[in-house]
Amino acid sequence: MTKINLAIVGATGNVGRTMLRVLEEREFPINELKLIASERSAGKAMYFAGKTIHVDTLKPDSFENSDIALFSAGSSVSRSAAPLAVGSGCFVVDNSNAWRMEQNVPLIVPEVNPLSLPTGKEPRIIANPNCSTIQMAVALWPIHQKAGLKRIVVSTYQAVSGTGKKALEELHFQSGRVLNVPEKELDHKVYPHQIAFNCLPHIDEFLEDGYTKEEMKMVNETRKIFNTPLLPISATCVRVPVFNGHAESINIETNIEITPEDARKVLNDAPGVKVVDDPENNQYPMQITANGIDEVLVGRIRKDNSVKNGLNIWVVADNLRKGAATNTVQIAQLLLKKSFK
Repeated sequence: MTKINLAIVGATGNVGRTMLRVLEEREFPINELKLIASERSAGKAMYFAGKTIHVDTLKPDSFENSDIALFSAGSSVSRSAAPLAVGSGCFVVDNSNAWRMEQNVPLIVPEVNPLSLPTGKEPRIIANPNCSTIQMAVALWPIHQKAGLKRIVVSTYQAVSGTGKKALEELHFQSGRVLNVPEKELDHKVYPHQIAFNCLPHIDEFLEDGYTKEEMKMVNETRKIFNTPLLPISATCVRVPVFNGHAESINIETNIEITPEDARKVLNDAPGVKVVDDPENNQYPMQITANGIDEVLVGRIRKDNSVKNGLNIWVVADNLRKGAATNTVQIAQLLLKKSFK
């Protein structure tokens, strides 16, 4: 198997560290690994496959001799540095929202649209979708292939790990304070309100029409991934006081009828999906059972009796893994097969 030179931008963050774990678990064929982060992390020692690697800062020549760069460092960094990487002859798999809706940039979920990844050795940028979009796409694609999606209504319950390390620390601190020294509302820095024991119907910035950017990411990215530009989708995204793992309540209408039994069969046979749907024994997807795994968990599959051809489903996934790091690594694995034979 061809071994490649790999760079990770944003290596010290939650997603970057998870990328390292996933790469090691999947025995990704690496010849040389370069770890890049901000100046405050320069020189920091990190460990991969039994080796110590010191973190470097981003420089104009950072991508020389690299074959693939995995980015997890925010949109502004991706906008400025990804073209540098491509110019150095490096493929970029970007985890930010910087390139997702660019017309000539493929937006990839390997279980859904692997054929959208171009073949050939010409370096270019490939975008990784939003975490909440990825798990919904993996769960709905098999149903869409079977019965055709007519409409999607989704409500998300998203963990604080999606915001980053400081959000995790804020939830941990606030939870302890509420339990030990109850107050009306605790100090908050990451979120506009207390997150401990609270739910915030507010992820990312509000737009003029009242939706948030996170909600419109789900709408626009799903349409692009499914190649259905007119598919009606409505999303409400909520931040919940859970450390890791995103959950979604999804209501769909299909063009032809698909029973809950048929949906379970289709999903059982689908890649990247695990059906957990035994209500009589209290078996259904939860964030604590999705934590640390790559599969998208699907359950509570039931008919929506209020509309023709309607289904309700409950979808849970680890947002740091399948929602970010794992999907990025899977795209890199596809690149290996298509461009580094």
